[in-house]
Amino acid sequence: MASSAIKSGTLVSLQDIYPSSPFYKQGASLRVTGKLQEYSVETAVAIVIDGNANLKINTQHLRDLSFRVGSFYQFIGELLIQPDNELAVSFQAILQARVGRNVDGIDLNLYHQSLQLLRQFQADHLSTT
Repeated sequence: MASSAIKSGTLVSLQDIYPSSPFYKQGASLRVTGKLQEYSVETAVAIVIDGNANLKINTQHLRDLSFRVGSFYQFIGELLIQPDNELAVSFQAILQARVGRNVDGIDLNLYHQSLQLLRQFQADHLSTT
């Protein structure tokens, strides 16, 4: 039987998604959280920000989710890395979202602290096994 299981989204911050990052891989399943900066109904592309980092989100497969600029959202999906221009000198990452939800009220500072603690716990656990 072929394995077609959907991978869980690795919990990352937007600052973790850059070209030399271990999370910056074609098809990587990620979970990201950010503030909606921009949304285009025509293209179904959202831009979320967190601090000075941003990421484009393709929301074409999401239903029953209304977008409000300034609200916080969390998305789970696969990272697609595409050439930014015809010469393919630079690349652009976009998350193909399969799940999205509004997370207004989230404390992003506390969220980032919990993410750091989770990574520390995972690193400690892996080093002891």
